[in-house]
Amino acid sequence: MPTAVNKDCKPWYREPWPWFLMAGPSIVVVAALFTAWLAWSTRDGLVTEDYYKEGLAIAETIARSKRAEELGIGIGLSLANEQVRVRLTGAEAEKPPALRITLSHPTRAGFDRNAELSAQGGAYVGRLNLPAAGHWLLLVEDQARTWRVMGSVVLPAANEVTIGAAAS
Repeated sequence: MPTAVNKDCKPWYREPWPWFLMAGPSIVVVAALFTAWLAWSTRDGLVTEDYYKEGLAIAETIARSKRAEELGIGIGLSLANEQVRVRLTGAEAEKPPALRITLSHPTRAGFDRNAELSAQGGAYVGRLNLPAAGHWLLLVEDQARTWRVMGSVVLPAANEVTIGAAAS
């Protein structure tokens, strides 16, 4: 016996409720795919590539910082118009011919800046593309890497910033 077909009944895909119920899970799937793509395509700047080597070198790094303390080295840093001026104070040993300076952002490795500073007069001078305003980690070391002075600096700084033994 044939059944009567209701002419007023629409097919399921013409009803709003199935689409409404499928929208939630569909949005979650799209968001998960976007999150996976984002995680895959971007690099985490806080994770170092060679963590094992850096872990082995930590004793050497601490020894270099202690060596700067023993020598009583202090740093006076002035940044103006893309020019860096470092005044080295309290060094009992012979002053090096050049210094290496690194300004590192605590969370964004792409903003880090490095410069080689040469001795001119009683200071060390070089050029450095000044980074964005905010908190920065400052590392100053000699070329031979026998000592290093590390501190925190807030940029822009109107006056000379002092770190190391002179700051104590």
